[in-house]
Amino acid sequence: MVDNRLTFRDRIIGVLLRDARQRAGRTKAECADALGVSTDTIEGYEEGRTPISLPELEVLGYVLDTPVHRFWEREPKLESEAVHQDFQTLLGLRHRIVGVLLRQARLEADMTQEELAEVLDRSPSRVSEYEHGTEPIPVSELERLADHLALPVEHFVDGRGGVVGEWHQQQEVDHRFHELPEDVQEFVTKPVNIKYLEVAMRLSQMSASRLRAIAEGLLEITY
Repeated sequence: MVDNRLTFRDRIIGVLLRDARQRAGRTKAECADALGVSTDTIEGYEEGRTPISLPELEVLGYVLDTPVHRFWEREPKLESEAVHQDFQTLLGLRHRIVGVLLRQARLEADMTQEELAEVLDRSPSRVSEYEHGTEPIPVSELERLADHLALPVEHFVDGRGGVVGEWHQQQEVDHRFHELPEDVQEFVTKPVNIKYLEVAMRLSQMSASRLRAIAEGLLEITY
């Protein structure tokens, strides 16, 4: 039995993916070449007929200059040449890494493959393929598993090095920065305030007892 919520999620991701491709001025053939798949597969992704995996979405996000967090924003708004990389090799590695992270999370939660299979209405053998990286995990299913394992889906995002991972990581930093209040952004970007920021960073690394001692010392000076 097909889960309509997963199908609906696949369609939303497809619409956002098509929007990103059109905004970037890329063709389906270019996206297909980056992933090593057919243009029919890209059409399937964009129409929501074929679930896309997180590593594939990461690579397309890089190629289309679109941060991966955009694909799970609660209220996304449509906005209608990357350096050549060996994306196929990267995809194979990322599928295995996502699988390892899934297996690790499952074991830490003391769950079996059978339990995760029930969550997805899949067979245990399919979950095993996901964990071994031999079968890409659709983003919609990865979101469901992450929620069941009490993890954010960002736990599986590539932030551990490599040109694609570093790009997405920088996009996330930029995204968080622009969410700060304007007066905070202005303060952070002024070179004259760097020393204050360095002091704040050092204070954030101190223990509560050490901070309390510093505060008591300041009170003794001022009174």
